[in-house]
Amino acid sequence: MNEDRIAGTTRNLAGKAQEGLGRVTGDPKSQAEGLVEQAAGAAQDLYGQAKDAAADAAAVVRQGAADTDDYVRQIIEKRPYTTAIIALCIGWVIGRMGRQD
Repeated sequence: MNEDRIAGTTRNLAGKAQEGLGRVTGDPKSQAEGLVEQAAGAAQDLYGQAKDAAADAAAVVRQGAADTDDYVRQIIEKRPYTTAIIALCIGWVIGRMGRQD
């Protein structure tokens, strides 16, 4: 949970309290300000949730890249000649693609 989610939840609760106080006192201005504060708090909380989701997705991608790097490194270390032949073949194919016969 990040600071945007905490601040958003706090604003939302403060807005509810302000709206409730406005209802009790019969002050429509306080009620309206409370509703606005609730909406702002909800928006800030949603922004914080989006940031958390993006951070989680980035961590998953980062872990996947690290796993792939480990796998490729193991293949290269276990089968260096096969890796060299595959690299030569890929280079040959790329070279053929660029030629205009």
